[in-house]
Amino acid sequence: MNAGIIGTGHYVPEKVLTNLDMEKIVDTNDEWIRTRTGIEERRIAEDDMDTSDMAYLAAVEALKDANISAEELDMILVATVTPDTPFPSVSCMLQDKLGATRAAAMDLSAACSGFVYGVITAKQFIETNTYKNILVVGVEKLSKITDWTDRNTCVLFGDGAGAAVIGPVSEGKGILSFELGADGSGGKHLLQNEDYISMNGREVFKFAVRQMPESSVNVVEKAGFNKEDVDYLIPHQANIRIMEAAREKLGISQDKMACSVKRYGNTSAASIPIALSEEVKNGKIKTDDLVVLVGFGGGLTWGAIALRWGI
Repeated sequence: MNAGIIGTGHYVPEKVLTNLDMEKIVDTNDEWIRTRTGIEERRIAEDDMDTSDMAYLAAVEALKDANISAEELDMILVATVTPDTPFPSVSCMLQDKLGATRAAAMDLSAACSGFVYGVITAKQFIETNTYKNILVVGVEKLSKITDWTDRNTCVLFGDGAGAAVIGPVSEGKGILSFELGADGSGGKHLLQNEDYISMNGREVFKFAVRQMPESSVNVVEKAGFNKEDVDYLIPHQANIRIMEAAREKLGISQDKMACSVKRYGNTSAASIPIALSEEVKNGKIKTDDLVVLVGFGGGLTWGAIALRWGI
């Protein structure tokens, strides 16, 4: 039984924080942010909206797109590093909000790679015929762990949620190959230090510009294809220069790469599913397209998927 994505959804908060707004908060400027990151603005959740609230809104959209009810879910996996509380998990909160009474629920912590980790976890349950419908959500309220006095990090992050329903698909469709990895020795370069995100930007950049392109090519080759066969790339939306490195390694044109980083910034685990949901809904990703999802994150972690779109 092949596992694939049968529905997508996303949610971003209404509040927009532009680079010009950032100039009023810390010693930075619009040109510096844009040239180094590609970010022009980001979305920030209101104080009364938490991680589980955003996850719910994205999940409802994904379930509708998949044409299934919450009662038909067998499992809910939520990838996040910013849960409402240490416990209960966001996935359990989401199960209750959705009324998905049959679903098992657990959270995953792999930072920005979390959604890819979640999709591959779901794949195992489906392809072993254990479960049929699994909801995977990547969601973050990074604004609550952002140090708004640190100009090196506060300009990068935003809030949001993306969701996908993983289920059985026809032969030749769905997840064709994947790669998951970690390097715990690099954890010190990107971490939550006490209350806030702390990052050694130089070391993370060096890691990412090597790993994202390498993993992208690896999953394409594992699936038995050539780089020229890739129709669309959905990279983690962290930094335009890192994203461009992956795109150039695959040799695909700019119009075949999702680029929402300029509008939303880095939304960590929500980044890939938000971009995926947007590109599906605007018609950029079509049935039978060979799509690559690739990300990296704190841990350090990385993950990539090659899939044939369609059910």
